[in-house]
Amino acid sequence: MGQLTRLFVISRVFFMVFLISGTAFAETSPIMPITPPTSPVAAAPDDVVGQAIQAVLEPMQSSFPPLLTSGKHQRVDVSRVVMDFYSHRNFRAAWTDGRDVTQLLKSLNETDIDGLVPTDFRVAELAQAQLALHATAPTPAQAAAFDLAATRTHITALLQLRRGKVDPARLDFHWNFDPVGVDPREDVNSFFTALDDHDVARAFAQAPPQEAVYRNMRVALAHLRQVRDAGGWPTVTQGQSLKPGMDGVAVAQLRARLAAGGYLEAQTGKRTDYDEKVIAAVKKYQSEQYLGADGVAGAATLAALNVPVEARIDQVRVNMERARWLLYKLQGTFVIVDIAGYKVALYRDGQPVWRSRVQVGKPFRSTPVFQSEITYVTFNPTWTVPPTILVKDMLPKIQQNPGYLAANRIRALDREGNVLDPAGIDWYNARGITLRQDAGPENSLGQVVIRFPNDYAIYLHDTPHRELFAKSMRATSSGCIRVENPLQLVELLFNDPVRWNSEGIQKQLANGKTENIKLPVKVPVLLAYWTVDMSNDGRVTFKPDVYGYDSPVLRRLNMPTELPALDLQQAATSMVVSGQNN
Repeated sequence: MGQLTRLFVISRVFFMVFLISGTAFAETSPIMPITPPTSPVAAAPDDVVGQAIQAVLEPMQSSFPPLLTSGKHQRVDVSRVVMDFYSHRNFRAAWTDGRDVTQLLKSLNETDIDGLVPTDFRVAELAQAQLALHATAPTPAQAAAFDLAATRTHITALLQLRRGKVDPARLDFHWNFDPVGVDPREDVNSFFTALDDHDVARAFAQAPPQEAVYRNMRVALAHLRQVRDAGGWPTVTQGQSLKPGMDGVAVAQLRARLAAGGYLEAQTGKRTDYDEKVIAAVKKYQSEQYLGADGVAGAATLAALNVPVEARIDQVRVNMERARWLLYKLQGTFVIVDIAGYKVALYRDGQPVWRSRVQVGKPFRSTPVFQSEITYVTFNPTWTVPPTILVKDMLPKIQQNPGYLAANRIRALDREGNVLDPAGIDWYNARGITLRQDAGPENSLGQVVIRFPNDYAIYLHDTPHRELFAKSMRATSSGCIRVENPLQLVELLFNDPVRWNSEGIQKQLANGKTENIKLPVKVPVLLAYWTVDMSNDGRVTFKPDVYGYDSPVLRRLNMPTELPALDLQQAATSMVVSGQNN
């Protein structure tokens, strides 16, 4: 073969395998590559398929991206993992047993139970290619193309089940939930161990989160799809509030909708009255949906009842994706703030030992999603007014009421920290002024602040605005998390029944001094965002998406996974040109 012909063949093969192995990547996977071999490897001299696989991968090895780093968040391209996998096995084909391929195809089709989209993985294309290979004697290039495609699909699907399809760092550049303590290389190696053991189905069963909450969401998703396939929930006529004592067609519709959702026993006849059972069912629904539980089906309640089941299916899918991002973090002792659920919990050994209601940031001053570690507690804190609150909230009040500062025990300070006379300040041109509220029960931070390092000046704290905890919707703060029972949490965080019991904490508060006390052990804290809950009886319930975070996740979750097409004919043509078709 002449040099020009060889160059043509190499370029054709390179173009074909570029498509097969997918080195051009759109969505990377949150894993690190398995460790490449330390010594050179090559396919066995008598392994023609292995030689074809090696011919595909090695020319592109230098183009595989290195470990990508965005802040602390590390990701790597799947193609890197494909290369390392075949290097470890001397480029030997992995999918020579038809039973493994059958398990793979079945497992890919079943990814819909986890809210993923099976067509993303080109299942039909793989199945047709498998049949084509069995129907005729495949060339080494065709066998190699199929093997590479199956491996890449295998990795991609398992990583989506294990770590999520959507890269959360692309949705929020502050994202810092890295898999500390969980070596992702172990995940990848377990995938291939299952393949070597001819138990591909095991890898797919073990890849998703194993926690009960995830399994419950999976059951809820299946149930909602059954509701959808049966025609969806009954709708309730909107336009007027439905109240106890009313009677009519709309109440009958309300009864039917509540029964379909499991809140009311199915009626034996066409009852149209709004009786005590309907009141109780409406209150239960309202409570679970974070609506005011007054037993009246007003505009907000009717709107929630009439959300199509398809939208609720998507809501569960979005939260299953969030679970794949985060559930591996939930180990040992930790505090988790459920932002959209307005609650906080302390867990020990995976079990909640304390819960409390919280107030979080208003939608235009949203509480950010991030992780950190609680390091110390401030007793009797002063409050330095953040610049945004000073400009937008405080200055208008001071301008209208010169006595506002004194009434709220707030001091004005210059840049050097000297106390200024408020009467001598031009509050319409207040530059270089800091406002600081003295410690005390009416301090905006209350009696205690629970602190953890972050870039947002966010912390957990007490509050004098306790009346707001009675509201169902508690997005009422300027970003920080107000805790209903913070002293209980402080006692549990110190975990010292001798020095820092309830009596010891009260003694510390009674001295009136502003003092920072370090925790003996740092406690991880996760500020997370979930828009579904699971009721005690296993029913899925839905929260308002107060910050509008669901839509971007759903949009990316529904975007096609960019797996390259598998073209066996092109593979055969390329190798025929090179004269290696036998």
